[in-house]
Amino acid sequence: MSLGFDYLVGIDGGGSGTRVRLARPDGSAVGFGSGGPSALMGGAEAAWRAIKTALAAAFMAAGVAPPASRRLAVGLGVAGATHQPWVDALRQSAPEFCRFEIESDAYTALLGAHGGQPGAVVAIGTGSVGMAEDANGLRRFTGGWGFPAGDEASGAWMGLRAVAHAEQVSDGRRSEGPLARAVIKAAGEEGLRAWVVRANQNRYASLAPLVLAHVHSDGVARAIVVDAAAEAARLAIALDPQGQLPLAWCGGLAAPLQPFLPIALQERSRPPMADSASGALLLVARQLGLAWAPLVAHSAATALERNTA
Repeated sequence: MSLGFDYLVGIDGGGSGTRVRLARPDGSAVGFGSGGPSALMGGAEAAWRAIKTALAAAFMAAGVAPPASRRLAVGLGVAGATHQPWVDALRQSAPEFCRFEIESDAYTALLGAHGGQPGAVVAIGTGSVGMAEDANGLRRFTGGWGFPAGDEASGAWMGLRAVAHAEQVSDGRRSEGPLARAVIKAAGEEGLRAWVVRANQNRYASLAPLVLAHVHSDGVARAIVVDAAAEAARLAIALDPQGQLPLAWCGGLAAPLQPFLPIALQERSRPPMADSASGALLLVARQLGLAWAPLVAHSAATALERNTA
């Protein structure tokens, strides 16, 4: 009996990039691809452009000709999905998929991290958010309010503070150090003032690696990282004050912040079982009533990604 689709597609759409995993209806991995940012605050057109690029890369890596969009069952976890007008715009401009499920990237990260079982996750990347789901299906969010008012501990949050410090160094309010010199150099020939005028969330986040690189050589860099870890810890503790749920950390900045977290949080944390794109695969597979185990698919996908990188 035909299922009406040829491939499952799991998409992780974030502020720093897009990741796509392909699987067959039995959950076996097909391919992996990546593209530019597809967070919804950048607009539906830009999001679809990045998603289509990543999807084409996944099929190319697999050596498979892309089928018509109506032969794809798609799960998408995307930053900004908590703002319904952005989600509506994305749906209105979507290709004609066989099935299309949208959730926040926090939820697909949670699904991937715990294999669809109860748990908590804190994602720290360009932005930041925490999410938990208990055995009764009750969900809880912390953070995720968006930059610059929220997204504490994120790359953009750290970069903003690094720039503020460099500004004060530039006009003589603070003493120069390695971090300020690195930020001013990163601003390039246009100069720091012009850089700030053009800066957005992604641009600020691009400076986070400079903060981390100087954490042992610059007191301001270390203070930013220590404060970021404290904010990340608040996200995790507010999700599950009693510490009863398994806790995983996701996103590119989660690992660098781990050593600065309180020992109690470090001890109860565990590595995510799978990533957000794998969680998006699980999202759409559940909606279709497919019974395959997501971790089997993730193991195969990880091996495939390693072999095709």
